[in-house]
Amino acid sequence: MKLVAIFLSLLTFVAVPATAASSPDLISVEQQLSSLVSGSSADVGIAALDLNTGETLSIKGDTPFPMASTVKVAIAALYLSQVDHGQKTLEDTIDGQPVRKLMNRMLIFSDNHAADILFKDVGGPTAVHHFLTQNGIQGVHVDRTIAQLLSARRDLWDTRDSSTPRGMIELLKSIYKAKIISPDSRDYLLGVMAKCETGKNRMKSMLPAGTPVEHKTGTLNGLADDVGFISMPDGHRIAVAIFTRGGSDRPRTIAAAARTIYDGFKSLFSWPFRPALTAQ
Repeated sequence: MKLVAIFLSLLTFVAVPATAASSPDLISVEQQLSSLVSGSSADVGIAALDLNTGETLSIKGDTPFPMASTVKVAIAALYLSQVDHGQKTLEDTIDGQPVRKLMNRMLIFSDNHAADILFKDVGGPTAVHHFLTQNGIQGVHVDRTIAQLLSARRDLWDTRDSSTPRGMIELLKSIYKAKIISPDSRDYLLGVMAKCETGKNRMKSMLPAGTPVEHKTGTLNGLADDVGFISMPDGHRIAVAIFTRGGSDRPRTIAAAARTIYDGFKSLFSWPFRPALTAQ
């Protein structure tokens, strides 16, 4: 009987799908993404969340991937939180450089030196990590400065300075819902992210022309990431995190995944009898 019980438990474990849909309406979209991922040479992690309805999907949503420069969103969020609490202002200068200019360089052009100046000013990796965990954001690990990360031996499976797709989505949600920064700071941050100049062949490249996107890329040898917000035709915003490592088709995989997510959520909005939901 013990052998039978073990056998049945193993069958139950095998039967659990690796990419179970978080929201029933999005099963077909997850299946399309699973097919896309299986055809890619890269290791891919994806999560997406409708910030209006709370519906979500993920592929390898709880697998850590290197954040690379996407960590700069968290650095900006902590600085803006300190602005909200009266500790700093956007008019400050650090090492003789205006904060607004540093923010632009960090988020628009992914300038690593500007990022480390702001990193140090907010208290370093420990402070950013504490800020995230204190606000209930799990699955995001901040351990090193950008300079330390770049000088270390490359290991794309190192869990330091990593995020799960779901963890990054939780950070984006907390920013958008003004849970960790004020509405004014949120609007400022998204305004800067909308001007991102890096990764033009990633999230934005296959979306319909004119689709509003606020995002931040991350790049290392063998790694390409893109995280941020996609606005739908009806005004819904989708938080998206796409991480890719290894393989040779990373940017195209990100672009195709973003378009699949866009089309999938758009098809939900066009369903005539779909009940209205409210995100928590």
